[in-house]
Amino acid sequence: MVRVSPPAGSLSMVDFGAPAAERDIERGLEEYFVESEAYNRIKSGAKRILIGGRGIGKSAIFQMLARRERDAGSFVIELTPEDYSYELLTQTMASQSGGSWAKYGAYAAAWKYLIYVLIMKEVAARRVALPKGTGGEIYRYIRDNHVNHEASRLAALVSYLKRMEGIKVGIGPYEASMRTRELEKLYKLEEIHHLLPALRQVAASRRMIVLVDELDRGWDSSEDARAFVAGLFQACISVNAVHNNLRVYMSLRQELYEEIPELYDDAQKYRDLIENVRWSSGSLLTLVANRIRHSIPALARQDDQACWGVLFGAAGESFPYMIDRTLYRPREIIQFCVHALEHARDSQAPVPLATAALREAEDAYSSERARDIAAEYRFQYPGLLSVLEAFRGRGSVLTRDDLDLACLELITGEVPTRGALPWLEECTPESLTEILWSTGFLRAEIPKSAASGSARAAGFLGPHQGPHHMVHAARRFQIHPMFWAYLSTPAADRPGVPRRRPAVQPAGGVPPSFGEGGQQVPRGPAAAARETAGPGGRGNVRATRRRGAAPPG
Repeated sequence: MVRVSPPAGSLSMVDFGAPAAERDIERGLEEYFVESEAYNRIKSGAKRILIGGRGIGKSAIFQMLARRERDAGSFVIELTPEDYSYELLTQTMASQSGGSWAKYGAYAAAWKYLIYVLIMKEVAARRVALPKGTGGEIYRYIRDNHVNHEASRLAALVSYLKRMEGIKVGIGPYEASMRTRELEKLYKLEEIHHLLPALRQVAASRRMIVLVDELDRGWDSSEDARAFVAGLFQACISVNAVHNNLRVYMSLRQELYEEIPELYDDAQKYRDLIENVRWSSGSLLTLVANRIRHSIPALARQDDQACWGVLFGAAGESFPYMIDRTLYRPREIIQFCVHALEHARDSQAPVPLATAALREAEDAYSSERARDIAAEYRFQYPGLLSVLEAFRGRGSVLTRDDLDLACLELITGEVPTRGALPWLEECTPESLTEILWSTGFLRAEIPKSAASGSARAAGFLGPHQGPHHMVHAARRFQIHPMFWAYLSTPAADRPGVPRRRPAVQPAGGVPPSFGEGGQQVPRGPAAAARETAGPGGRGNVRATRRRGAAPPG
């Protein structure tokens, strides 16, 4: 690769864009967007449901799809967090236990009603020419039932739900003999069913797209929030079957998808419509290089590695270092790049940046990512950050035995946490290890024999790189490098990084535990069990945990 000299003033010219796609679309996203295979499958309509972690690029795909479809003349309706509120739903709707009604089916019907109404309102507003009779019916229906322009988009859904709730739980002037028939009308959307042929006629000549994004915003894991998302999934499948040009897309974070059993069970039947968004190291390099080219037009003809090298030095050295400190999410690598450039500007460091500058920028980046990950899983695992902090000052690599002991200390409360004990008490060392791996905190070692290709060396893989079952077979684990700076991982485990704290080894050879702020925590009976149990100690500790008794002292 030919080294390219950085243009004068390169640091001041570079803008990596906004972290949120809805703002980035106005700052150049269309110019540096990476048209991945995932995007192309969504654009073609082959996939309608996006699933992936926070910052993986779901909103960017939707933003680009919306802009390009509008440019092509399609009708595009975007539903964002401003259009729905889980708190409002919880306050408005009766609990499922408060009345004999199943919320998931009700939400599915209400979502279908809302989607059809939004599309018909768009048709009416655009004054689309329709055959005599059917077209007039759509305009009259909207005029007579949805003329209030100030009402929120959620209003139609809530109104429909309240009508169903009123019948099911006995609110309103309905005799028992009438309830079944009235509910059947609502579930079958009889109020608007006769208007669907007209919508098919519109779809035959013009594409109509509904995008529902950022369902995680304001998520509270309540009964209504779960029913809201599961109902949307069912409605999405149903409406998409009406016509290929009538498309409903939804995006969902991976952990929410896994947290709603009804949703996950339904998804098994429609896996062909689901796109799991993933990135490779090469595609992430292209993503960064595209933004550098956009900021520095003089590099327009340079390849990805040359563009990277202008700012960060040889891509073969600095890029692996930085990408290894991500979960392969676009937002993370951009966040790290931004921190590095801001540090360089503040310190007036020249470009390309030296490795030392990247390591100094890593402190702020690592701290932000640790807190972001904890926030991402705050409903499933409250207090997760304090669980991660229990590994402060430990080595980066843990054997299965050492990890089991660390997990047991957390589960029994010997290592204090903040707000995590209720769910920790339900864990075993094995299940807590799975949680720490699935959240990205741990990487599991893959044996040489299991690696793809006989020449590939053994390595540590995270949830974005390897199958879930590998966690059970792994004998060694590594704390993800993204967390090393935040946890003050000893320098001996981070080659080339200045040592931050002495690695304390007690006489027994067992690493100490650290609580909040890095304070060493006295070792309790779980540690004693490990130190005195001998070769069978790990099995004895597990057996003790399963019986619910205190570990042997």
